Order: sequence, then C-alpha cells, then structure tokens
Amino acid sequence: MTVEEFEAFYVQAVGRLTGQLYVMLGDLQEAEDVVQEAFIKGWNRRRQLDRDAGPEAWVRKVAWRLAVSRWRFRHRTAEAWGRRAAPPDMPGPGPEHVVLVEALRTLPAQQRRTIALHYLCDLTVEQISGETGLSASTVKTHLGRGRAALADRLRDNVQEAPGA
Repeated sequence: MTVEEFEAFYVQAVGRLTGQLYVMLGDLQEAEDVVQEAFIKGWNRRRQLDRDAGPEAWVRKVAWRLAVSRWRFRHRTAEAWGRRAAPPDMPGPGPEHVVLVEALRTLPAQQRRTIALHYLCDLTVEQISGETGLSASTVKTHLGRGRAALADRLRDNVQEAPGA
C-alpha cells in the first residue's frame, strides 16, 4: 500500500472504526486512542496490509487488542480508578442513548463484542469467527443470547417509561 493509498484508507475508515470500537468498549476517548494507535502500527506495516485481504479488519483487531492491554494495565493500577471522571462541558446523552448503552453494558463482554461486530461492523458469522478466534457455533450462541437479553432489557425500559 502506497503512502497515498494508506492516507485514503485512513480518511475513509477512521470514523467508522472509531464508532465500532466505541460500541465495543463503551468509552469514546478510549476508542479514539486505540484506533489511532492501531493506525500507527498499520502505517509501519502498510506494505503488508496491501497483501492482507482486509486492512480494516486488521486495524479493528489491533485496536481491540490494544484496548484489552490498556484495560489490564489500568485494572492493575489502583490510582487509575480515581481519574475516571467524566470530561467537563460535555452535553449529556439523550434518554434513548442512555437506555441502549446501559442495556449493552449489562451483556457479558464477549456477547457485546460479537453483537457490535455483527450489527455495527456488518460482519458475517464466519468473519466474526475469524476475527475473534471463536467457533462459528459460539458466535451464533453469543448473537442469539445477546439479542434475547437486549430485547428483554429494552422491552422492560419501554414498559417502565411514563405514558408507555
């Protein structure tokens, strides 16, 4: 991949990948950071990315692994929990956003990741299996259980809403 091709790839994919990682991680700043770091790693490997069938999948996978590594580091560092305050001067999310994010957060991490890869990244079961290392049947199980759990949680929230 030439410099110009990589720059075009970056412009075309950075927003989409950041959004996908945001859904998987639940933290926009973290998603932006790991996607940028993954693109930096991709820059150093741009000639190999050209031979790979899916440079976007490669960047997404690297960003996910970076996020996991960073989480593990922060988890071991007690002082990091004190810095998890919300950024100042940010408008609050709408009620429908809060309900969806809360419902997604109740899912186990692997189900949430599988749901995001399937519905947000538009990956097939086979592609998710290749990216995550899970068997196709495990991916299908995560999708089915995740959809059922989200449906129950979102239905409960609609029934609890005033005027529903």
